[in-house]
Amino acid sequence: MSWSARELAEAAGLGLSTIQRAEAGGSLTNANMETLRRALEAAGVVFIPENGGGAGVRLRKPNTPSSTG
Repeated sequence: MSWSARELAEAAGLGLSTIQRAEAGGSLTNANMETLRRALEAAGVVFIPENGGGAGVRLRKPNTPSSTG
């Protein structure tokens, strides 16, 4: 996945300046963070909780057809 800041803003329904502020390490409202998270999850990003090795992200595996029958 490769999105520009503008594409991410459009996918999330947020302003470009909000995305740019987040990229620069600025603070976001909880609502904007949740909106951004939902947009990324819809695009296939999986957020991994803290599990001793630190929190992280990965891309969801694509759906593959089952080989039954």
